[in-house]
Amino acid sequence: MKNEEIAKILFEIGDYLDLKNIPFKPKAYQEAAVSLDSLEKDVEDIYKKEGLKGLEEIQGVGESIALKIEEYLKTGKIKYFEELKKEKPIDLKNLKRIQGLGAKKIEFLNKELGITNVVELKEAIEKNKLKDLKGFGEKSQKNILIGISFMEANGTRYLISEIIDDVNEIVGRLKKIKEVKKIEIAGSFRRRKETVGDIDILVAASFPRKIMDEFVTFPNVVKIWGRGETKTSVRIKKGINIDLRVVTENSFGAALQYFTGSKEHNIALRILANSKGYKLNEYGLFKNDIYKAGKKEEDIYKKLGLEYIPPELREGRNEIEMAAKHKLPKLVELKDVKGDFHTHSSFAGTNISMEEIVLRAIDKGYKYIGISDHTKVLKIEKGLDEEKLKLQKKEIKKLNKRYGSKIRVFHGAEVNILKDGTLDIKNEVLKNLDFVNIGVHTNFKMGKKEMTERIIKAMSNPHVTCLVHPTGRIVNRRGSFDLDLEKIFQFAKTNNIALEVNSSDRLDLSNYHIKRAKEIGCKFFINTDTHALKQMDRMEYGVNEARRGWAEKKDIINTMSLKEIEKYLNKR
Repeated sequence: MKNEEIAKILFEIGDYLDLKNIPFKPKAYQEAAVSLDSLEKDVEDIYKKEGLKGLEEIQGVGESIALKIEEYLKTGKIKYFEELKKEKPIDLKNLKRIQGLGAKKIEFLNKELGITNVVELKEAIEKNKLKDLKGFGEKSQKNILIGISFMEANGTRYLISEIIDDVNEIVGRLKKIKEVKKIEIAGSFRRRKETVGDIDILVAASFPRKIMDEFVTFPNVVKIWGRGETKTSVRIKKGINIDLRVVTENSFGAALQYFTGSKEHNIALRILANSKGYKLNEYGLFKNDIYKAGKKEEDIYKKLGLEYIPPELREGRNEIEMAAKHKLPKLVELKDVKGDFHTHSSFAGTNISMEEIVLRAIDKGYKYIGISDHTKVLKIEKGLDEEKLKLQKKEIKKLNKRYGSKIRVFHGAEVNILKDGTLDIKNEVLKNLDFVNIGVHTNFKMGKKEMTERIIKAMSNPHVTCLVHPTGRIVNRRGSFDLDLEKIFQFAKTNNIALEVNSSDRLDLSNYHIKRAKEIGCKFFINTDTHALKQMDRMEYGVNEARRGWAEKKDIINTMSLKEIEKYLNKR
């Protein structure tokens, strides 16, 4: 699908037009980009079947933008976009990744200091050139530098959700090659890390040459870094590198274990093997140079006296000691999830209606679904006030009447935590909601003590169910708030307030924090934070993060049956 590629270009066109202070057009391109990115149908299929008219029927896409989409589908480029980049040679894509920099500020910096990219921006800050500029100052200069450091530290790593379709396409093509006997994705992708720097694909085969010949000709491959008999490295169009390795079937399990990692896990496992008189490498498990295991991963762990360790736990965090005692957690699975309590509807400005959310939840086999639109302070999301929440309650009552035999619809809200720790909706309305999510959406730069007290004060409200995206991070874009999480976790446990594992690109809580909160005794919701219908499918990424945090089904509230969760919510 080219939806994402085209949506990114439309977003950038909007940004370049914003730089030029052109009214209305930037918003039009950005709205079209959102629609295209949210579209579940393949835009290329729409064009093939319905032509330009079909493109114009996509929400927010008029004739002018439809023609540009058509141009991209035919040529792989949009001439208008290329002209805008030449006219304003500014690296908008990377400059906008820095927290606090929008199109207007980037244009101002370009006009005043000639800044066109991140390197020039960093040099200007190091020379103290921003502190006297209107709208900046020493504090913002410092914050921008922190944002640059954050971006550099993350490098060119990709969220799994950003590359999974490309990777699955390549694996699907490899599976069709008759010489391929087994195939697995290894590395950090298999461990389901938040981000991956490259992809390792492992294949079992006796005659690798034909596999390598076909691999390098795949349509997604744009560069060949190296081609050999047993290893070939390429770059795909998305920008990520892929290593394909071919091994024998007898070594496949050992190679899969070795290339899955992590480094810390592998070192500890080899030390254990040596202590038992074995030698372990990517070819197998040996004793006195005699092959003992390696065809299957499970056999290696079993021979070493260990319970099988799921890939998500292989991070060198006590998993080998726990596996030796056969005390590893039985990790939560996607199939355990029975509902979602963080979805946003057109009642507060998204492109999806509450009924569409309910119908998708039914399709997914959920037993319940929670609608939780933003509340009034968050103007950018058309947040609901008390009166609109009352109106929404009536609409949800109608949905329950219509679909009650198939699913239960719960009415909630994502209520804003204000700077002083109060909530932006009155208690008399909160008490009538089925659940109350609370989250920080403004004033991110508070000190550790002040931010911690702010959140704990908000959690003290008797109607609160869950603290959503608790640390405020957005992977690859923004770091966490400065918080005393130990205090927040302890307060959540004592006061029976759940913590969210957010399945969007926030992935917040992180797996490290999930593990610690679980040790304290906290419970969690895994939610999608849905703003577009297809985002309801990203539940798996939250489940991945929960698994990496050692979470079990019993730790996750939305794995409960309908009867159990009704009882849980009624205790509030």
